[in-house]
Amino acid sequence: MVGITRRHFVGAAGATAIAGLGTIGRRARAAEFTLKYAHNSQVTHPLHVRTSEAAERIKQETGGKVEIQIFPNNQLGGDTDMLSQVRSGAIDFFTLSGLILATLVPVASINGIGFAFKDYDQVWPAMDGELGAHVRAAIAKAGLIAFEKMYDNGYREMTSSTHPINSADDLKGFKIRVPVSPLWTSMFKAFGAAPASINFSEVYSALQTKVVEGQENPLAIIATAKLYEVQKYVSTTNHMWDGFWFLANARSFNALPKDVQDVIAKNFNRSALDQRADVKKLNDSLEGDLKAKGMVFNQPATESFRATLKNAGFYTEWRDKYGAEAWALLEKYAGKLG
Repeated sequence: MVGITRRHFVGAAGATAIAGLGTIGRRARAAEFTLKYAHNSQVTHPLHVRTSEAAERIKQETGGKVEIQIFPNNQLGGDTDMLSQVRSGAIDFFTLSGLILATLVPVASINGIGFAFKDYDQVWPAMDGELGAHVRAAIAKAGLIAFEKMYDNGYREMTSSTHPINSADDLKGFKIRVPVSPLWTSMFKAFGAAPASINFSEVYSALQTKVVEGQENPLAIIATAKLYEVQKYVSTTNHMWDGFWFLANARSFNALPKDVQDVIAKNFNRSALDQRADVKKLNDSLEGDLKAKGMVFNQPATESFRATLKNAGFYTEWRDKYGAEAWALLEKYAGKLG
């Protein structure tokens, strides 16, 4: 076991949140395996809370053999930087949005296809089932291991300062901020909207100065970025769902003893289920909070949106990009799209 029984990494002192250490100086012995996990969420986010719990359970179940150091809130760089680090082995674990992972594994963004999943009753069977397995197989070809259970990043909703979005017709000519991504731009152009690719750091000012009328994000982002100060309407379109894949560097993970691998995977998969429940509760409370701040909610039906995307050739375009096999698995859970 020489070469893998002592795995130490420089830079650990820079972490402000290290899970599984217990009280400093009170460990009976040093861990045999010291592993680094990085993510982009704040320490109060359910992702950090639940993965910290997983790290503590892993330490306990392995009798102190495994110590996982957690680096939250982009401490080790942006998403692109950390993706490079987990690929090189500089970090061992990383959680990343499928929509961003698509820069490396194109099919990883398939869960974000516009108006595909009606609700979580479709999302989780798909991502825990054959569609998720298909994406994980593609991720494996890139030298990464994606654990079985995804963490929830939430549904995205549309907001506006001018009018609620009740149907696809309400998006015609609508000036909406979108992330810098072909999938977003393609979808809103198909609606006849006027999408503007703007970095998130500039979203508030763009809304405030009326450069754009609206934007789209999960409720948690709408709340924490105080977009209620510059937006009036929230249309719970659920137009895109995204989750975080829990990724491991294949070389370093496969070098661990099989029993250690099993304990790590089991506990991070368990915490994914706990985090999903947390996010649901958080979203339920956020709607009430945002209403109290003056935002007006409406829940549009999805039929007109799907029909518009189909007639515009959006689904055909992305089916060709993802391939027939992946698309058939998406439609198995989401229904016929195009």
